[in-house]
Amino acid sequence: MNDRNPKTFHVKSFGCQMNVYDGARMAELLEAEGMSAAAESAEADLVVLNTCHIREKAAEKVYSDIGRLKREDGSRPMIAVAGCVAQAEGAEIPRRAPSVDIVVGPQAYHRLPELVTRAKAGERALDTDMPIESKFTALPARRKQGPTAFLTVQEGCDKFCTYCVVPYTRGAEVSRSWAAILDEAKALVDHGAREITLLGQNVNAWEGEDEKGRTQGLDGLARALDRLPGLERIRYTTSHPNDMTEGLIRAHGEVEKLMPFLHLPVQSGNDRVLKAMNRSHTTASYLAIIERVREARPDIAISGDFIVGFPGETDAEFEDTLKIVEAVNYAQAYSFKYSARPGTPAAEMDGQVPADVMDERLQRLQALLNEQQLAFNRATVGRRTSVLLERLGKKPGQLIGKSPWLQSVHLETDASLGDLVEVEIVSAGPNSLAGAQA
Repeated sequence: MNDRNPKTFHVKSFGCQMNVYDGARMAELLEAEGMSAAAESAEADLVVLNTCHIREKAAEKVYSDIGRLKREDGSRPMIAVAGCVAQAEGAEIPRRAPSVDIVVGPQAYHRLPELVTRAKAGERALDTDMPIESKFTALPARRKQGPTAFLTVQEGCDKFCTYCVVPYTRGAEVSRSWAAILDEAKALVDHGAREITLLGQNVNAWEGEDEKGRTQGLDGLARALDRLPGLERIRYTTSHPNDMTEGLIRAHGEVEKLMPFLHLPVQSGNDRVLKAMNRSHTTASYLAIIERVREARPDIAISGDFIVGFPGETDAEFEDTLKIVEAVNYAQAYSFKYSARPGTPAAEMDGQVPADVMDERLQRLQALLNEQQLAFNRATVGRRTSVLLERLGKKPGQLIGKSPWLQSVHLETDASLGDLVEVEIVSAGPNSLAGAQA
């Protein structure tokens, strides 16, 4: 049996940065109800598994994690499955895993305390609605915060890429209001945040009206945040090429606090594959955007996403992906084998690529991307730059932070977490840099 009156909780988030944000907000909800956070799931009366449904392995991992929550004495915590797996599978989850007490989707988690109350009464509580009212108005005010913070400004997706479940699990594109975003940003800064990353499934699709009733895009929002005292850095992710406006491109050269980093997924370097993916951009239009961004901010670091083995992808079409990687020269990137998600059009397409072919293609792609990332990192050796110190390192006196280009930098310093320090980069590896305080 589980504890029917949970006093402690643990939230475990899988997947994207928006899930990290959602997980933090669920923790704040539970704390507002008088519950205390536990460092580990084994110590918690309530465990919230905040799930990702983008890839098959991520979804399957949830069920194995549920099984591991059973304790040696046969007891278990109260278990809540939240996030995109909850939205996609709904009532199937407790049928497959009867130990689950609560199932709540990503647009309904503001109702988590109510669902816990129902579970206390012995009821299996399920809520996968996508309510019209904004969940954000029901969430508590932001409180404790580290040097960096996520801030969701946009949710959902109207793009309907043929491989992706997001439109079905997160719903249509919705932008939070200008005032709500600025209020939350100010609260984050007041509680210690010096860097804010604006989040959205298609973050650069954000649109709203400012305090004077003028229509603004993400560039206008970045310019407003640039004026916020105490905020030192602004980032945003994830962007869609079709929403990369000229105003946002110009902002990279004009907004002082907007960091020189852009994550702009292309997914494939072949136009036929892009059309089959319903990506609504071409390799030429994508490369033109990259060129204009680099004209606005020559030192910008470009990041991307790639899928290999999309149904029907030929050897020659995969070679086109390697060509676009060579053309862009990425500072970092994420690459994956195509994973068929039930209910998506691509799952029913002919020409599913064999696993061994996908493996070989992914290895070749990642070798090239890793080579580019190492070269980008090595090019920063000898450069003086600012580093925002975020966490403790493994060695005594060592702190770790991020460069403007989102590189992890470790250094020995007597500075404090949250400090923005000037550093000279002294060495570089594939995944991190070493710095000396200047």
